[in-house]
Amino acid sequence: MALNILMVEDDDSVAEMMGMFFKKEGWQLQVARDGVEAVDVFKKHVGEYDLVTLDLNLPKKDGIQVAKEIRELSPKVPLIMLTARDSESDQVLGLGIGADDYVTKPFSPIALIARIKALHRRVEMAHDTAQATPHSDYDLTTSHLKISKSRREVVIDGQSITNLTPKEFDLLYTMAQKPKQVFSREKLLELVWGYEYYGEDRTVDAHIKKLRQKLEQKGPQVIQTVWGIGYKFDDTQG
Repeated sequence: MALNILMVEDDDSVAEMMGMFFKKEGWQLQVARDGVEAVDVFKKHVGEYDLVTLDLNLPKKDGIQVAKEIRELSPKVPLIMLTARDSESDQVLGLGIGADDYVTKPFSPIALIARIKALHRRVEMAHDTAQATPHSDYDLTTSHLKISKSRREVVIDGQSITNLTPKEFDLLYTMAQKPKQVFSREKLLELVWGYEYYGEDRTVDAHIKKLRQKLEQKGPQVIQTVWGIGYKFDDTQG
């Protein structure tokens, strides 16, 4: 698995350390040391990076704004936040604007590499399936929704939702497979992230909030909150 990674990081020691570990994995690394450079580099090479790691605290342009601009350019590129901030509000903010994962500094290089591999593996599996099954059928059809897992395609009330991140799509597909079943946050972390997640379970809340916003721009509310427990998919009332 040879990856091409863009690391947005103003701490030279962190960038150099991860560069050594990535080299051992056979991965290519491009480093951007401030927010303005990050957006410029990504814009020039849209579609070339397999994954982006992004520090939240950056000179010239804040990491949150950088993440928003990257998501506008590429809704699907895997994005991992790296930051010294560890408050719950910062985590929710970072994940809410489209990050797929969140790693707090100081972190273990081995743990970060494991996160990168797990996230990239899920994206690759989805891509391979799409290449093998180019038919137009949908895997799931509900009252308002059509979902093709192979093409990562979502249609709500006849309108395509094209800006879902990998994790947002996986959350929706996981819940839509079992309408009205209530999923706890812990269960969704296990099913969607695919490995033991050491962050706060508010990670799920942040992704659900963003997913709802995107779906409700085109159709009814289909993800319901079950207070004190978690979430469920139900589009029979819209």
